[in-house]
Amino acid sequence: MKTYPEWLKEVDGSLWLTEDDRSLLKIDYKIKEVIFSKQSPLQHVMIVDSYDFGKMLILDGVVQTTAVDGHIYNEMISHVPLTLHPHPKKILIIGGGDCGAAREAAKHTSLEQIDMVEIDELVVKASKEYLQEVSGNLSDPRVNFIFTDGIKFVQEKENEYDVIIVDSSDPVGPAEALFEYDFYAHIKQALKKDGIAVFQSQSPIFHREMLKQTYSYTKELYPGSAVFQAVVPTYPGGMWTFTIGTKRYLIEPEKANVPPLETKYFNQDILKGCFLLQQDLKNLLSQE
Repeated sequence: MKTYPEWLKEVDGSLWLTEDDRSLLKIDYKIKEVIFSKQSPLQHVMIVDSYDFGKMLILDGVVQTTAVDGHIYNEMISHVPLTLHPHPKKILIIGGGDCGAAREAAKHTSLEQIDMVEIDELVVKASKEYLQEVSGNLSDPRVNFIFTDGIKFVQEKENEYDVIIVDSSDPVGPAEALFEYDFYAHIKQALKKDGIAVFQSQSPIFHREMLKQTYSYTKELYPGSAVFQAVVPTYPGGMWTFTIGTKRYLIEPEKANVPPLETKYFNQDILKGCFLLQQDLKNLLSQE
């Protein structure tokens, strides 16, 4: 009899993955098979094949990305800041071990260097081998894989990057410190004087306090800040937010021109529309 982690169970001969969000919401996925499963020094890394979402990357029982909708998140967290910055050359991605954000960023031919800092090398290895629908088995020579703590990495950087993309997992375990004020301040320090940073900022429905905190930190640190969003069916609630901060450039998506890119979700209309927020979210972000 096979033994599975606690989030995988056999029910009537079928394998089910149960994701537990804050012990308040549980989401079940029917699984075809487990493709990869291994404990790293930091977390449990698993790749499974599901019926509705195809292959999925799961860290400590939490779905990170899938073959079916992972492109939405990765295109938005990458192409929005890279389009708003008029001449990005050198960028940093913190997290993003599935390689999806780096793969999307590499579509921008203007980029000369993409530093990707991921604390858990096993996530990258597993994603490149078993989740190529997301990673594309990324091997672009401009991408530098750096396996270390992203927090310590940015502490030593100053005035170095045009764009920094913080593609963190949920604020638990190894990613918890990526949501603290000091980290946001170090990100600003690592940016050039006209740099742009973007942070994944959780669900506008279930993680409102975390979104509000991320926006508050960004608004305090940067001359320009805003929240944009996308629909990512895998994530709790379906809607997901990103918070952007700029040191110089105005956030004017209606004036930015999307370069020729091979995408499935992101385009000129999405860029213009993603910053339009529902009234209750505007109310939340306007609270001091």
